[in-house]
Amino acid sequence: MKKSTKKAAIGFIFITLLIDITGWGIIIPVVPKLIEELIHSDISEAAKYGGWLGFAYASTQFIFSPVVGNLSDKYGRRPIILISLFAFAVDYIFLALAPTISWLFVGRVIAGLTGASISTASAYIADISTDEDRAKNFGMIGAAFGLGFIIGPVIGGVLGEYGARIPFYAAAGLCMVNFIYGYFILPESLDKAKRRPFSWKRANPIGSFKFLGKHPEISGLIVALILVNIGAHAVQSNWSFFTMYKFDWTERMVGISLGVLGLVVGLVQGGLIRWTTPKFGEEKNIYYGLTFYAIGLLLFAFANKGWMMFVFLIPYCLGGICGPALQSVISKNVPSNEQGELQGALTSLVSATSIIGPPMMTNLFYYFTHEEAPFQFSGAPFFLGFILMAISVVMVYFAFQRNRDKQLKNQR
Repeated sequence: MKKSTKKAAIGFIFITLLIDITGWGIIIPVVPKLIEELIHSDISEAAKYGGWLGFAYASTQFIFSPVVGNLSDKYGRRPIILISLFAFAVDYIFLALAPTISWLFVGRVIAGLTGASISTASAYIADISTDEDRAKNFGMIGAAFGLGFIIGPVIGGVLGEYGARIPFYAAAGLCMVNFIYGYFILPESLDKAKRRPFSWKRANPIGSFKFLGKHPEISGLIVALILVNIGAHAVQSNWSFFTMYKFDWTERMVGISLGVLGLVVGLVQGGLIRWTTPKFGEEKNIYYGLTFYAIGLLLFAFANKGWMMFVFLIPYCLGGICGPALQSVISKNVPSNEQGELQGALTSLVSATSIIGPPMMTNLFYYFTHEEAPFQFSGAPFFLGFILMAISVVMVYFAFQRNRDKQLKNQR
């Protein structure tokens, strides 16, 4: 691939990811109201459906992402990316026209089946990158995520004031423009000589978990990582429902708050970590990060004014220094020739938490907010998140202590 062509391709992949995440972000502020409209009930009941919609999307994507990845190894990245973009456009239209809640579930399953543009775009970047620019090119994935999650919810919140279905049409339009642009501009990155036959054995999402069982020395850290990601769904899956219920926020306000969340996360992940890692070291970063997460979630749970949610975002987002440090420590405990398998296993693990987290948190919200609740406590999901983060601190402590004892034993 020529240098000029490669540069254009990398630019397109960045735009693809940016539009993908922006499109996803656009619909977040309006999903609660659309569910309310379709089930003819209140925000508490809508939250329960919202969690199961998240489950439908995540479980489908977990099962089929390896299949789609293997298909891209056989047929090339370009057709998979284009099919994914077109299918997302159709899916958003499908959701915009949904007359019943069952249509939303079908739409989320379709999105899960075809939502391979992120993983396939990552493979595309790997195909066209050299060792010198690989890290820089992969850094664009994080940048696209951060920027898309700032832009998307704000746009969705503004458009949502004109109707709960309008943002879905906007997201569909973005995906269709991206598809047309890619059809005429995007070259193939995987040479035919480098393609391989499709393998069902390699397309198995469960197989990656067996790898983690081979390394008991990192089991405590892995459990902590699972708990952190499940706990984070108290915010990711529950924010819109909670703020609309507790503070009567509009779609616009929800969108602005999520935009602020994305901005602060971006500042922590893109800037602060570069200072805290050399300053404190990875172990302290993990402890500090988990503590900030726990404090932020506890404060969210008992917030009684809307402005408090913006203030409490600061300690919660500072918790972001934990994730990269935790993954780094896990990585250092695994041999260099098994790193690829480790990263694949960790990705599958995080995907699995996206199956568990949404229904767990939104059903808990429903249980403590519906009319027959034993007592009213809309902050219950945040409080559960706080407990999970606290348990993670304990798991990490014992994992580090076990490794230190093992090192002392080896030195004797």
